Amino acid sequence: MKPNVIVALLVGLVLGFVGGRVTTGPSSKSEVAKAAPNSPAAPAPGGRRPVDPTVFKVPIENSPVHGSADALVTVVEFSDYECPFCSRANVTIEKLQEKYGKDLRVVMKQNPLSFHPRAKPAAIAAMAAGEQGKYWEYHAKLFANQKKLDDASLEQYAKDLGLNMDKWKAELANPKFQDIITRDQALASQLGASGTPAFFINGRFLSGAQPIANFEALIDEEKAKAEALVKSGTPRGQVYAAIIAKGAERAAPKAAPQAPAAAVRKVEIPADSPSFGPATAKVTLVEWSDFECPFCSRVGPTLAQIKESYPKDVRVVFRHQPLPFHPNAKLAAEASHAAHEQGKFWEYHDKLFANQKALDRASLEKYAQELGLDVSKFKAALDSGKFKAKVEADMAAGSALGANGTPTFFINGREFVGAQPFANFKRVIDEEIGKADKLLAAGTRPEELYAKLNAENVANAPKAAAPGAPAEPPVQKVDVGNAPVKGAQNAPVTIVAFSDFECPFCSRVVPTLKALEDQYGAKIKVAFKNQPLPFHANAKPAAAAALAAHEQGKFWEYHDKLFANQRALDRASLEKYAQELGLNMDKFKAALDSGKFNAQIDADMAQASSLGATGTPTFFINGRTLVGAQPVASFKRVIDEELKKAGPTVADSK
Repeated sequence: MKPNVIVALLVGLVLGFVGGRVTTGPSSKSEVAKAAPNSPAAPAPGGRRPVDPTVFKVPIENSPVHGSADALVTVVEFSDYECPFCSRANVTIEKLQEKYGKDLRVVMKQNPLSFHPRAKPAAIAAMAAGEQGKYWEYHAKLFANQKKLDDASLEQYAKDLGLNMDKWKAELANPKFQDIITRDQALASQLGASGTPAFFINGRFLSGAQPIANFEALIDEEKAKAEALVKSGTPRGQVYAAIIAKGAERAAPKAAPQAPAAAVRKVEIPADSPSFGPATAKVTLVEWSDFECPFCSRVGPTLAQIKESYPKDVRVVFRHQPLPFHPNAKLAAEASHAAHEQGKFWEYHDKLFANQKALDRASLEKYAQELGLDVSKFKAALDSGKFKAKVEADMAAGSALGANGTPTFFINGREFVGAQPFANFKRVIDEEIGKADKLLAAGTRPEELYAKLNAENVANAPKAAAPGAPAEPPVQKVDVGNAPVKGAQNAPVTIVAFSDFECPFCSRVVPTLKALEDQYGAKIKVAFKNQPLPFHANAKPAAAAALAAHEQGKFWEYHDKLFANQRALDRASLEKYAQELGLNMDKFKAALDSGKFNAQIDADMAQASSLGATGTPTFFINGRTLVGAQPVASFKRVIDEELKKAGPTVADSK
């Protein structure tokens, strides 16, 4: 969503349709293209809005389900209990359930929007009721009483349904419900369902509280396809799985297709990352991948062909980006490093991709045994979590570069997204070999080749986007809200930072911001928003601690302590820093124990997602996006342009 997120979203909802966008980063574009051809959907009869033929892979496990497992049509709904359009659509869904009976089942996903303060508590209350088998009864209560979602009302609905109140109240604090909401919202974003309500009918996207006839038309179409599958031998209980098996895992970008190597980044090569090919190769291909991602496994034969075709000229470096909706991917990544420690990374890598549906702990150990690894050493590595930090470092580095989807490659720093065919890789590789040959002929030493090629590609990257496209994302309205702010209140330039106290790139940019403050003085102010990434275990408690320090007027001092001590963010350390700053410790500890700042942190995270800020750090300078730990010059360019807009008097003042 672009300018003025909330207004745009509300307008979209009023129209019964919200255009989606992917906020989790690039996708396997070539594979999505195969699943979703560019040809437009055929015009729908009767003036009905055409429905995209794309089938998405929408998992339904561990979500509330209403209806038979043998249903021919599955409707997955992303909803918000405080959204009036969701309430309207709920009436439609109930009518559809009555009409289609056992042929229709409904699966509920939670997407409480950030500007609906009671939507998340209501969702948690419903899931707590679900622990006692009353999710759908409670769900109905919420939509029937949408204007009464305060704590007392939520409790009354639980009593009305005869729930065990002690158990229900205890479940409200269960962190697994927040995890479910985070998972569902990440999935919604991944699928392009940025507003509520959003529906996937046998994997096909229908957005908004549309007329019942639109639902019926799509359900009838999908029901006919499902009946054909059953006639051809597919058991009814396996119809949904069969339909979505080859579905797209993410929404295709809304913009016109970009050239695969449009973005160029400075990409570092960690010494401990697995690689094949010589370190002095003319081309270095860095891959961010996920062992549970089907598109990553599809690119395996292409990489093997690259290895065979360019044995001396290409080096391939493997880095990890296990996606949050792949439950076994992160442990598999750690296991691959345990194999790497014993000199068998690539053999283990191949085992994992050959067995993507069996990545549980027992299977990971079995593959280690089959490869003749020291299994005791392998198990000890997994038990100790010794490679967890390595995997998380790769994830953070990938996010900072924009590699949030898999597979993503950087060929001498040139971004190349998706499981594309060998010919596409070959084109870019051959171009880079030509550049390398010229540098070598001019005297560049082979061991310096990658750094020089990467730097030259970054320096020579186009500074503007394709004709007709904006040079940078559109300016967005970014509300500061109750975020900690440093600088003059009436400063002409506001920098809103979305950051994570455990992210190494966020700490790297701290001196940059200090340098800007020193240079621009009262011309800029900086607001801090929290975006603790899910793979940084201590980032969210650290964010809460920083806000507890803010409550006592010491946010920025505490902020500096956290970034100076990123490897020590456990509870004891957080209390130690508070003590060192002379905070009231009883008040500080009580704030952490009560979770009083969780809602503010969650709101910051939701705002970041809605603005497209998927990695950290991300900055909005008067609403203009700047991503990553960029140099001072990159910030200065935008700040100076904004000061110039404010007028020559402001720009020239000290």
